[in-house]
Amino acid sequence: MKKLASLALAAMVLAGCAQSNDKSTVTAQDLQHHRYVLQSVDGKPLTGIDRTPELSFGENMHVSGAMCNRFMGQATLEDGTLKAKGLGMTMMMCAEPQLNGLDHMINDMLTSGAKVDLAPQQLTLKTSQHTLVYKLADLVN
Repeated sequence: MKKLASLALAAMVLAGCAQSNDKSTVTAQDLQHHRYVLQSVDGKPLTGIDRTPELSFGENMHVSGAMCNRFMGQATLEDGTLKAKGLGMTMMMCAEPQLNGLDHMINDMLTSGAKVDLAPQQLTLKTSQHTLVYKLADLVN
């Protein structure tokens, strides 16, 4: 009887360890109807710009936002990777070079696919070259 109890206890401990290491995958429903504002780029806080870059997720994973230019398109989320090929984007030149660079960065990240991490009040998009950290701003329709 003691061996059976010990074996059962060991099985529960191992099952608990396996579950605690299992990171849940972000779903489309987790992102939809939320707006995020950019907080940092590659570990550096976003400062010295007049406009706050943002990213929003609408119904059916319609993604939109703005860095210097506004962008929009249809996104997909598979295996924790967010992609939005063929983004539509306005083509203005901003006086702030940092925002112009962010336009190219977000377009490249979403076109090639960015890993998504969602924590309370925070969204992170990451590729091998860049990391964008956003803060939850509010819900959108």
